[in-house]
Amino acid sequence: MIHVVLVEPEIPSNTGNIGRTCAATGARLHLVHPLGFETDDKALKRAGLDYWHEVDVEHHESFEALQAKYSDHRFFFVETRTDHLYTDFKYQDGDFFVLGKESSGLPKEMLEANEETCIRLPMTGIVRSLNLSNVAAVIVYDALRQIGFSNMD
Repeated sequence: MIHVVLVEPEIPSNTGNIGRTCAATGARLHLVHPLGFETDDKALKRAGLDYWHEVDVEHHESFEALQAKYSDHRFFFVETRTDHLYTDFKYQDGDFFVLGKESSGLPKEMLEANEETCIRLPMTGIVRSLNLSNVAAVIVYDALRQIGFSNMD
């Protein structure tokens, strides 16, 4: 199983879209609090359409609590400014992909402490960043491709 972690997400439609990707791929969604919305928010459910009840969601009070619970797993930190492309790694079943809040990304300290496993999608530089849900979809599907789509039809 692939894991998608959203650290303090702010935009319910992004979380809903990522939840839908998780439901479609069998990935687990981890939401690190505080959230910028309620999980029963109409926009969240609308973005996930009628699939939200199919999303395997875990809530965590902090990133540290999540990481302690899954200490035997690998974590990749998705950010726009890092030397490593997402294609530089061979992903494994059980990997975690950590994405930050829409307004500011992941905390600087988290990125500095995990520099070797920070990844990015290449961009031309015309835009500052891609939409969070698009980034999550690209990374989840590439990780699943690498492990042979083992949990899918």
